[in-house]
Amino acid sequence: ATVGLTGADIRNLVNEADLWATRHDTLAVAPADFDFARDKVLMGPKREEVLTGHEKTLTAYHEAGHALAAWLLPGVDKLHKVTIIPRGRALGVTQLVPEEDRMNIGEHDLTNRLVFILAGRAAEKLACGEYSAGAENDLVQATRLARRMVAHWGMSEKLGPVACHVSDEHPFLGRDVYEQREFSEHTARSIDDEVSRILHDAAERASRLLSDNRAKLDALAGELEEREMLDDTEVVAIVGPAAPRRPPLPSPGSAPVQAARDGRSDA
Repeated sequence: ATVGLTGADIRNLVNEADLWATRHDTLAVAPADFDFARDKVLMGPKREEVLTGHEKTLTAYHEAGHALAAWLLPGVDKLHKVTIIPRGRALGVTQLVPEEDRMNIGEHDLTNRLVFILAGRAAEKLACGEYSAGAENDLVQATRLARRMVAHWGMSEKLGPVACHVSDEHPFLGRDVYEQREFSEHTARSIDDEVSRILHDAAERASRLLSDNRAKLDALAGELEEREMLDDTEVVAIVGPAAPRRPPLPSPGSAPVQAARDGRSDA
């Protein structure tokens, strides 16, 4: 349950579990206390606001889109919980928990991760006919990831095996004021075009995935709107078993499923 957490995160989790148990006058910290503490550490503290009406429905479909994409796509971290209870700065949260520490990640898993990130926005459009401002953070994450795929990791056929990093040797001047780069304006436009292409492809895949599984999306959103929080065992009962986390390895002579690279990645 603590895969991916730092030592400071684990210490904070233990402290939060201790405080929660103390508030309930128990003599020992139980697994339920640690579960509550992990939700608080990973998803943020609960807010006092309560969603109602159309806003609640829109948020339920948004989070159901994320959850269903994580459930059906291989290579995406395992779904742990999904909630439409406002926590931290978010109106809803889809919590994924990695099953193991990963030191590297392939192109196939990265593109599936982009589909997962953009699935909440796709679900809004599919079910409610409009996008909402709640997808802002999703767009920031997806754009940042797609740009690293193109400019840092050479995952663009158009640009090829080239690293196009922007220097950050002068952080106090600001990126908008001063940029030191070792590639041309034409290459910069090509990077922007490739980032846009990757994001549009991921958005289209997300829309097709949810359209093909519309009944599951509606069922998951309906249960989420009614109960406000679902864990992985409840999702199984609603939409069936999840896809395998790891796709099968390609047979000899076939195209590789994932891009192989030497060295460590900081993804």
